[in-house]
Amino acid sequence: MKAETQSFYEAAVLRTVVQISQTLDQALDLSALARGAALSAFHFHRVFRGMVGETPLEMHRRLRLERAARALLTSDAGVTAIAFDAGYETHEAFTRAFRQAYGASPSAFRHGVTDPKTGCVRPPQAELAAPSGVHYCDDPTRALTVHIATKESIMNVDIETKPALRVATVTHVGPYNRISEAFARLGALAGPAGLFATPAAAMVAIYYDDPEVTPPEQLRSDAGLVVPEGLDLPAGLGEQRLPAGRYARTTHIGPYTQLGDAWSRLMGEWLPRSGQRVGEGHSYEVYRNNPTNAPPEQLHTELYLPLA
Repeated sequence: MKAETQSFYEAAVLRTVVQISQTLDQALDLSALARGAALSAFHFHRVFRGMVGETPLEMHRRLRLERAARALLTSDAGVTAIAFDAGYETHEAFTRAFRQAYGASPSAFRHGVTDPKTGCVRPPQAELAAPSGVHYCDDPTRALTVHIATKESIMNVDIETKPALRVATVTHVGPYNRISEAFARLGALAGPAGLFATPAAAMVAIYYDDPEVTPPEQLRSDAGLVVPEGLDLPAGLGEQRLPAGRYARTTHIGPYTQLGDAWSRLMGEWLPRSGQRVGEGHSYEVYRNNPTNAPPEQLHTELYLPLA
């Protein structure tokens, strides 16, 4: 069963890599890619990133930049034309992205890059670092080689059957890293109502949108507090239900800024080798201590992934 599940996810990731490499001039239909893996877009991108080291959109952008770099080295095309071919609407946007990736402007790259340590001109290299080993190639007959992460996950993951949870919520619309603003509003409403004193109280975050495809200002999430059934909620608080069922749980100890990597390891390393499939419902995080009185390296966050 584990081998079958691993093969299922690996096959889905490999299909996506092939499609990305063969359709660089087309916009990615990320929802369609996820459906091919029987996953939500949110979950699929975490699986993909965990297995190949970058998201589908990041791979698409990198391969376009590698193609542009190759064009700079092998053709006389103008920088603006190459920028348009790479999917950038302006010369300036392309130059910023190219400089960030290659450490030089497109024109400097074309004429050789000066090594700041030695002052010598070194030959430019079109390929960018990529754990997957997937790079732009203009030879359609060349076989595509993909390095899939094969190491066994050392994450400590438990499978639990969880009861349904009633969650009092404050909705946050905007970048996920600003959900603390919603938690502040939640505390201002739930504290005076005594909701933190209930035995069930636990701070929860639920994320609904995929930041790969949704603009930061439109991302939806809920800052929540688990509350007992039948308890009246004060005005200003919404309510969400996290369904009962089987969940994979792992604990991340460290800064919240590292949670994205923890999710990628759970989805890209543990899940494909676990024999499990993702189920219906939303993933969520439970915060077991408070960042106002615990240092970042001691923050305890539980990650819950619904299983079929």
